[in-house]
Amino acid sequence: MRYDFDTLIDRKGTNSVKYDLSGKFFGTKDVLPMWVADMDFPVAGFILEAIEERLKHPFLGYTFRSAGFSESVASWLERRHKWSISTHAIGFSPGIVPALNMAVMEFTDPGDRVVVQPPVYFPFFSAISNHGRELVYNQLVRKNERYEMDLDHLEGLFREGVKLFFLCNPHNPVGRAWSKKELEQLAALCLKYQVLVISDEIHSDLLLFGNRHIPFASLGEDIADLTLTCMAPSKTFNLAGLYTSVVIATNPGIKKRYEKILDVVHVGGDNILGQVALEAAYTDGDEWLDQLLAYLEKNYKNFCSFLNDAVPELLISPLESTYLAWLDFSFLQLDDETLRNFIIHKAGLGLNDGPMFGPGGAQHQRLNIACPEKILMEGAGRLVEAIRKA
Repeated sequence: MRYDFDTLIDRKGTNSVKYDLSGKFFGTKDVLPMWVADMDFPVAGFILEAIEERLKHPFLGYTFRSAGFSESVASWLERRHKWSISTHAIGFSPGIVPALNMAVMEFTDPGDRVVVQPPVYFPFFSAISNHGRELVYNQLVRKNERYEMDLDHLEGLFREGVKLFFLCNPHNPVGRAWSKKELEQLAALCLKYQVLVISDEIHSDLLLFGNRHIPFASLGEDIADLTLTCMAPSKTFNLAGLYTSVVIATNPGIKKRYEKILDVVHVGGDNILGQVALEAAYTDGDEWLDQLLAYLEKNYKNFCSFLNDAVPELLISPLESTYLAWLDFSFLQLDDETLRNFIIHKAGLGLNDGPMFGPGGAQHQRLNIACPEKILMEGAGRLVEAIRKA
């Protein structure tokens, strides 16, 4: 079956954060929203059909996860990522960010140091600092336009004492799909200093241009014993509003402690339709995802080709994974507030402001390419026109 990623569908008036809150976020409704990390593609028909079938039953009372929930996750991980795990290792979370917060609450104490690798997904910061833990930066370094981990600096931090490490794998916003060698080097440090790892792998299915996702916990039983992996179908299949994610811990002790905090804050109850959507996505979603990835690759190539020809000074980080382009506007020599206003009021675009991703985010913007090509190229055209007039 051929899936349609080109048709434009109006999302306004649906309580969409991306569209209906853009005026509040940017101070004007006159922007093309390309910010929030959800896709402007409709949910696949086979997922909607599964939801519609469940809605034929007139009751939506308290529910629990069926065996199919974990079985579909395990089967998907084996097919897509060659990671074989027991269904007993699979748990639930209403979202990745709640899982990050609960992990901090359970596995650290106030004052403990937790490391992140900025520029990185900004909820990492509040998940640490809001609970009285010390937020510690191991900033990524850019070499020849490609970001890498500063492992020497990281080992220094581990040596000083770190309780927990947040890994973004693949990395949002810089688009890296960490290689096996890079992850093995990281794992060696975590094992040496016995640092627990919370691995956010929500973008794990969105691998582009022949890159492969390596689940951190798949590197070996020893590192798996130190890892809590967070995954979800929400980015892959555009299901963020159903708040259904999974956590994976092959170490029974870690899983038990996570489930304890899940019970303490009382957020372990299922979303009926989220469970149905997850099972359908992970059971029948391979062909749809393959076509989506091909479309994203085409979008990224066309986007880069147009901008590289028109504004070669604008640096676009190589996109190995995710559908989020990381743009370096330092050539404009604008401070961050002036750049933000330029993007909003001159280019008419609603993008994610680089500084919100922490150190390394200055003079950058994040742009979502997961939209019909016509919209993406309109956004690129607005950008070029504004730069030429600057």
